[in-house]
Amino acid sequence: MVSNSTQPLLAVEDSDEDFEAFGRMLQKASIPNPIYRCTDGDEALDFLYHTGQYVDSVTAPRPGIILLDLNLPGTDGRQVLEQIKQDKNLKSIPVVVFTTSSNPKDIEVCYQYGVNGYILKPIDIKQLMRTIQVLIDYWFEAVVLPDVARG
Repeated sequence: MVSNSTQPLLAVEDSDEDFEAFGRMLQKASIPNPIYRCTDGDEALDFLYHTGQYVDSVTAPRPGIILLDLNLPGTDGRQVLEQIKQDKNLKSIPVVVFTTSSNPKDIEVCYQYGVNGYILKPIDIKQLMRTIQVLIDYWFEAVVLPDVARG
């Protein structure tokens, strides 16, 4: 089995409840990856570009994968995704959109920008946990992620 256990995960999520549910599922699955959280798009871009409060790359390492909500305060997830996928130094980082938006236009735009996956957040807590488990199984156990050292 491939191990992505050293790959940092960046979750860009403004909902405390959704972030906590995701964190619980990672713990339950014994996923040892370091998790970093940004609560809006501007903070996520600061994290990725080592600006603002994230100047130190030790406290803001290059993520192996980004879990991105679309509906964020300030710079929204669509704008963050577009910027990541247009940047030659960041575009190889897999980005998975995890959102409540089932708008076909959002789905189309995200894939046009180069998103690696688009997952709808279920409202039902049991279905949410199952969806998070599938995400963990795929992205942390089945997929080979690019080496973050290239950053």
